Amino acid sequence: MSSSSQHEPVLLNAAIDALAVRQAGIYVDGTYGRGGHSRALLGRLGSEGQLIAFDRDPDAIENAQGIMDARLHIEHASFDSIDERLRARGIAGVDGILLDLGVSSPQLDTAERGFSFRHDGPLDMRMDTTRGETAGAWLARASERDIREVIRDYGEERYAQSIARAIVAARAQQPITRTRQLAALVASAVRTREPHQDPATRTFQALRIHVNQELAQLEIALPRCIDALNPGGRLVVISFHSLEDRIVKHALRTAAQPAQPPARLPIRAAELPLPKVTRLAKPTRPDAAEIEANPRARSAVMRWAERAPAPVSGQPSGLPARH
Repeated sequence: MSSSSQHEPVLLNAAIDALAVRQAGIYVDGTYGRGGHSRALLGRLGSEGQLIAFDRDPDAIENAQGIMDARLHIEHASFDSIDERLRARGIAGVDGILLDLGVSSPQLDTAERGFSFRHDGPLDMRMDTTRGETAGAWLARASERDIREVIRDYGEERYAQSIARAIVAARAQQPITRTRQLAALVASAVRTREPHQDPATRTFQALRIHVNQELAQLEIALPRCIDALNPGGRLVVISFHSLEDRIVKHALRTAAQPAQPPARLPIRAAELPLPKVTRLAKPTRPDAAEIEANPRARSAVMRWAERAPAPVSGQPSGLPARH
């Protein structure tokens, strides 16, 4: 695709640095996209290293198959299936996992995918075009209440009620099947909007998140990713809005907390398993130069955590090492 070369990965160097790549390590790029992060990872891996690239977008998988590198292995799957896919490959643990969340520039720039109101196209929005329900099909059958809740909760849209009411009224006259058709409908229902933001921005974001179940998959995937790490391995996550970042922050902080003893059971805290994560990095954001070069980077936040060391041989896993 012509757009494949236009995607500029956000926080590229910072993300690869955070992984602390080991030359002979095994790594996962959970969101291949157009391969910017994967290519950078391969550039730091030695000849014995491996990279497993996940993506549910068939266009991304086609792009990945164009990389002729024996160290790269491709999985047409969402990153929430990381545990079963690694087991199927006979991999017990990996040394690093990178998740670059959200939608990629090629997806936004391809009218046929229906992600953007800037191009007129079918109201699809599926990341995996081989399965699932399109945004247009969902809007055709969903109740006004469900539409309102999706737009309110996933788009943080204060005019969700007005937009839902307008959608239900409009679809009674004719099907809502095109991106610009929906954008115009939303604009008619939104009274005011922040400067430099299209009235349809939040609604399109909400529908995309809902159609692809992005937040639900992220909540499932993060504990699985942490469990898949070898001791000292790192999970790096780049998110692009507050709903994603909130989930990431909560999951990493939870993994960094020691387990709590069950109520009314005679178990000492020292006998409980240690935290799964021992290092939590402060959030990293793009600097002014990157934002100027790539405006999509403006809302990006990167967080990473490091898997706890293995318990010292001969000690119960719940007991800290003695020095």
